[in-house]
Amino acid sequence: MKLTLRLIISLFIGITLVVAVFSYIQIKDEKNRLEADIERKGIILGESLKDSILMFLETGQTEKLNRLVEKFGDRERLKGIAVFDSSGNIIASNPFIKAHFSKTPIEVVNVVVEKIPKSKFIKIDKEKYYLYVIPIFSETFEEKLIGIIALVQDSSYIDIRLKEMWKHNIIRLFALTISIVAISLLVIKWNVTGPIARMAEWLKELRTGKIKNPSFNMPVKGDVLAPLVKEVTTLIKTLSMVRAKSEEEEKLRTAIDSLWTAERLKEFIREKLEDKKLFLVSNREPYMHIRDGENIKCIIPPGGLVTALDPVMRACEGVWIAHGAGDADKEVVDRDSKIRVPPEKPSYTLKRVWLTKEEEKRYYYGFSNEGLWPLCHITYVRPVFRKDDWIEYQKVNEKFANALLDEIRHEESPLVIVQDYHLALVPMLIKLKKPDAKIALFWHIPWPNPEVFGICPWAREILIGMLGADLIGFHIQFYCNNFLDSVDKFLESKIDWEHFSIERRGHITNVKPFPISVSINEFAENFGNKDEMRKKLFKEFGVKAEFIGVGVDRIDYTKGILERFLGIEKFLEKYPQFIGKFSFIQFGSPSRTYIKQYREIMEAVEEVADRVNWKFQNSNYKPIVFLKGHHPHSKIIPFYKIADLCMVTSLHDGMNLVAKEFIASKDDDSGVLILSQFTGASRELKDAIIINPYDIESIADAIYEALTMDEEEKRERMRKMRNFVKERNIYLWTRDLIASLARL
Repeated sequence: MKLTLRLIISLFIGITLVVAVFSYIQIKDEKNRLEADIERKGIILGESLKDSILMFLETGQTEKLNRLVEKFGDRERLKGIAVFDSSGNIIASNPFIKAHFSKTPIEVVNVVVEKIPKSKFIKIDKEKYYLYVIPIFSETFEEKLIGIIALVQDSSYIDIRLKEMWKHNIIRLFALTISIVAISLLVIKWNVTGPIARMAEWLKELRTGKIKNPSFNMPVKGDVLAPLVKEVTTLIKTLSMVRAKSEEEEKLRTAIDSLWTAERLKEFIREKLEDKKLFLVSNREPYMHIRDGENIKCIIPPGGLVTALDPVMRACEGVWIAHGAGDADKEVVDRDSKIRVPPEKPSYTLKRVWLTKEEEKRYYYGFSNEGLWPLCHITYVRPVFRKDDWIEYQKVNEKFANALLDEIRHEESPLVIVQDYHLALVPMLIKLKKPDAKIALFWHIPWPNPEVFGICPWAREILIGMLGADLIGFHIQFYCNNFLDSVDKFLESKIDWEHFSIERRGHITNVKPFPISVSINEFAENFGNKDEMRKKLFKEFGVKAEFIGVGVDRIDYTKGILERFLGIEKFLEKYPQFIGKFSFIQFGSPSRTYIKQYREIMEAVEEVADRVNWKFQNSNYKPIVFLKGHHPHSKIIPFYKIADLCMVTSLHDGMNLVAKEFIASKDDDSGVLILSQFTGASRELKDAIIINPYDIESIADAIYEALTMDEEEKRERMRKMRNFVKERNIYLWTRDLIASLARL
């Protein structure tokens, strides 16, 4: 019914538009013809009267002139005649003129001045008339104006004629529409809807098993849908085979663990990519080589990106391209700047890109971290944009792109994953030189609304670079929405809001949320008895407390470390019974110390930690243990395991994997997570204690709630979050990302 109605409406609109256009053209032509005809008649009549009127004017025979005017004054469509002298004063006129013209028409005045004929359509008593005014010159002196003739013709018949034409065309329109709609419906019923109905019934019988062999009983033979039926038949045969195979595989799958693991991801990638390599590009490298005296030591740089993606690359045996920032990085690579990692069990290739000090200063510290980082994080730190930084950012992005192009030049449809805001231009640079590459860009930090993003002077260029990717991923849907809004505001493109895709210059980019996670197995190492481990760590760091809290962060103004320490201070003030019983261990990794705001936050955090410790500590007690430096996971995980609570108080964070690391470490379902509402993780980990980090009182109360919570409730909350992190792990994240890219 809806289809029929839409068809009728479409046909009616289409026919109406066609008829209206042709009617308009026809009526316009008829109007022009009729107006030209009345103008021609006016000219002929004026010329025929001119000689007689000229003679009467030159001889001064006014009486004869009046009789002539009255004689011709009311013939057919000629309604009025008037004769004027050279000054525009009326000499003779018929009754129509006398009745309707109280003063000399402006057209007569214009003829007196310009001495050329004038014409105009005028309205008198709501009726339309044609006024034609011509000058009369002396026969003796040709340039001497001696009079003017004004002719008034009835032109109302023109509008009557045009209205009749519109009326007849509208009647024809309805007759034509009804005829065409009726014929179309009959044709569609005989050739389309009827066969489709029979075909639908046939498919239903195939689906329910009433027809065992789809090659027989085809409902439309030799019809317009016969080719479609043939293809459907082939498809059904294929689906039948796939269904049988799928059922067999399902039986096998039920016998194994349904969780995604490194091995399962390997099999998935092998199936999807047919043993193709995975190419990953990021600014930060997963392993860094530094000098330790005369020796070279391999360390893992801090940050959630490395934590999340290193297990994936181990599973995929791919190539990771990154900036070689270690002071001994160049000494351990081959002549192609490559090294196999990790050192203890090489599983994939790390290719290093070398940057000069000037490039690192302007591309990394300048545009990336003084510009884009504060722009995307709503922490009220003003972004700084310099033209020299932007120029260097473009050059370094091109350097990374060229390093990747060297690796994929001979690869067919390589799969590339570009990481984060440092390399926003790389997708388009790759796409221009390697169009068959399948490129995913994952943006690990928040994406602001269009008004905030518009602060960047090169907002359009960044968006264009990103849209070279076939797939752009953010942590949560909210950031996807903001990104599409930004593209809509700054670029001319076609946005499909239903499927969250952007089409620009023939290239389609899909935008999807992919909440990143961790591998729970990476945190499953057994460090022995928990109480013994607790005593050992307490002795090592000089801590004596009944309750332990832990925080792990880069020292960054977005992480809310200052607010966390103020919250601890407020907690001990409000609940003094915990003085001497609660200590908080903060792992702080110095970061971007070349930038003023980072040096200032480092000083502020140390100052507050010292003040809180001075206020509450004694010879056997210290409320805050601030461990500044780079700490490997092997050192941090034991503290996760013994901690009664973990605090993640970010002021704004794309996801924050510390929250998930803490949960992954809690194999005994103990502990409580205190989590900022401004993290992407808070959208998933609903059983954490959610806080507003700007509200110091709420932080204090959250600590009290965590320490006094019923043990059963603690375990129930942690059990739910662990199951979530276990199921939605980093391997499933990679599966979703690669599957989405492969589907394109």
